[in-house]
Amino acid sequence: MPGLPSAEELSALPAAELAARLAEAYQLMAGLSGQVERLTVLNEQLSARVEELERRARRDSSTSSRPPSSDSPYKKRGADRSLRERGKRRPGKQPGDPGVTMRLVDDPDESFDCPPAVCRGCGLDLAGEPVTAQRRHQVTDIEPAPKPKVRQYVAQAKECPCCGEVTEGDLPPHVRARASIGPEACAQAANLTCGHYVPVHRATVLLCQLAGITASTGWMAGIRARAAALIEDSGFMDRVRELLRAAPAVHADETPARAAGGTRYVHLACTAYLTCMHTGDRSAEAIDAGAVLPGYEGVIVRDGYAGYGHLTDALHAWCGAHLLRDLKDLYEFEPEKQEWASQLAALLIEARDAASAARLAGQSALDPAVLEDLLARYRALAAAGLAANLYRRTATAKDARRLARRFRTFEDLILRFTTRPDLDIFTNNEAERTIRPVKVQQRGSGGAWRTLQGLADFAIVESYLSTAAKWGITKLDALRDLFKGHAWQPPGLQPAG
Repeated sequence: MPGLPSAEELSALPAAELAARLAEAYQLMAGLSGQVERLTVLNEQLSARVEELERRARRDSSTSSRPPSSDSPYKKRGADRSLRERGKRRPGKQPGDPGVTMRLVDDPDESFDCPPAVCRGCGLDLAGEPVTAQRRHQVTDIEPAPKPKVRQYVAQAKECPCCGEVTEGDLPPHVRARASIGPEACAQAANLTCGHYVPVHRATVLLCQLAGITASTGWMAGIRARAAALIEDSGFMDRVRELLRAAPAVHADETPARAAGGTRYVHLACTAYLTCMHTGDRSAEAIDAGAVLPGYEGVIVRDGYAGYGHLTDALHAWCGAHLLRDLKDLYEFEPEKQEWASQLAALLIEARDAASAARLAGQSALDPAVLEDLLARYRALAAAGLAANLYRRTATAKDARRLARRFRTFEDLILRFTTRPDLDIFTNNEAERTIRPVKVQQRGSGGAWRTLQGLADFAIVESYLSTAAKWGITKLDALRDLFKGHAWQPPGLQPAG
């Protein structure tokens, strides 16, 4: 190496100088060795960071819990991007489907005849000739907003000729102030802001233009609070909580929401026909505040959040969709080293189909041989995943070990759908769909609620409208009932029959 003395030069040095040179060399080597160790550690850290960033960049809604709206519109969707099973039907109208073509009505509001003026052949005037054939065409349109109808209610008083008591007549429930906006306009306003998540100012403009009334932004801003108060007073929330506690399975979820300059959470308990939301932080006490899950003895379908762990009276089921996304993310990043993840995902889908077939056949349990085979293969694949990554020191291997241990540790929760095939509990998609309006409203409202009370009112009104929609009641009809003084109530856990 250039700059180093040769062997002959070293042999010619005095012993004392040679010893000093050797000590200096050893000191230099020790410093270089430490530097190599530090660079090695730094290289490992940077490699792990690069690997983490590469995996994060590759993730989308099919390999993580990110919503589909967060996916880039510029990335081509792969054929296997979605975890949903592809249907056999072609997109669009199906063969034999009658369709929804607009039909002619027998009693149009107006009719206009369009006779020919002159003959197209020779130009003869046809004004006095009889009609030999005709073909009807109809155009359905709306009129400009009519002038609002003002109804006056006169509270009359009468004096009793017998005792002299003066009695005043009762006004309808929706008549309170001397001048106010009626229940239909209130329902339409709430439908815009609460039912379709239109921002307050735009909702005010729309209502005034389409309905012909004059309303202020402040009045529109208060419509949700009025609706929430009416829902609470009607006993709707108590009714939904009572029904949910009697359900054999309840889907639970939570999502963050920005309110009053901080982060709050909207908590959800729901079924296919019931929705109950409330707000709080992310603690166990906040979950219990919904008054549905504490003491509940059915099956709670949820994600992996540990905050539900204190609910020991119930059985728990881990959402299969979350697990499939985690397995897909792992396999797609390292397909050669994480084959176990692909095989375990296929096994979960196979088990899901077996449970679905048993449910359709009216069976309350899988065939013992089928269940035993699924369980044995499940355990073998989880063990293989742990063994394949046990001595690897990459970030992906660390995630693989964590995922494999999750499948081993929470086997009962993950496979709950196989021991209760009578319940449709493989995924928590019902809760995911039901809680999505929180994000829709937040995005449409500038990213946050101004007050905590506003967020709480949103949770109450969304519970009412979501439940009504699940029963086939339009949001507008449900709001009409609400503002007319008789809020809609769910008749039971699910429709009869």
